[in-house]
Amino acid sequence: MNSHRLTVTLLGTGTSTGVPMAGCPCPVCTSPLPENQRSRCSALLNYRNRNILIDPCTDFRQQALREKIPGIDAVLLTHTHADHIHGIDDLRAFNPPDGESIPVFGSRESLDHLRGAFRYIFSDGDASGYRPRLTVHAVTDSFPLFGLRVEPIPLIHGTGRSLGFRIGPFAYLTDCSAIPQDSAPKLLKLDVLVLDALRFRPHFSHFNIPQAIETAQGLGARRTLLTHLSHEVEHRRDSQNLPPGIELAWDGLRLEFALTS
Repeated sequence: MNSHRLTVTLLGTGTSTGVPMAGCPCPVCTSPLPENQRSRCSALLNYRNRNILIDPCTDFRQQALREKIPGIDAVLLTHTHADHIHGIDDLRAFNPPDGESIPVFGSRESLDHLRGAFRYIFSDGDASGYRPRLTVHAVTDSFPLFGLRVEPIPLIHGTGRSLGFRIGPFAYLTDCSAIPQDSAPKLLKLDVLVLDALRFRPHFSHFNIPQAIETAQGLGARRTLLTHLSHEVEHRRDSQNLPPGIELAWDGLRLEFALTS
């Protein structure tokens, strides 16, 4: 059997406003600590020299420049709230040179929304050089992608739905307030779980930090990284009060996994 390395980079770990939030003078928004600088939520998977983006978030261009991303080979879409898709036009910088398209994988509902919200991308009316070349693929079950097995995980996000994704011993669950009973068995025996945890106070469409801790402990992941953090969370102060195995994520955090095929 061959062993290949999966590298995961958390490109952004902040909530929909980003941190610092525009116009806010609070101690976190004015903090010089790099871990308190949180761009909008997204992640990058690299496997066998292929780059898979989870969500073209609002800050994707800055993230791509910061991490020196040379190309995007596929996109996994969690849902279509603005902070997770409004960097989609920046994908045109990564249009394949051979005229092919970048595949985008998500729920049918999300892809229908994407086609409606960004008609110029999916219509035949505009010159192709001025838009990203994308093809959409609705997913409900696990599917192969560049030698990986990607497992979509249905999640509850307030009154709506979102998708998480599991790849081997790693799972990425942003923007959720509950994990359906049918999804929980797909999240057992994880080495690393990245999990939504907006703030300490309750919120109707996101786990708060106490709920995320309870959820992570119930799933039994070896290590949990809390993401989608608001400016109410101060990295150094609040990290000290988390239980063992649970940490606050930060922009640029990198993880590596050995996968066998």
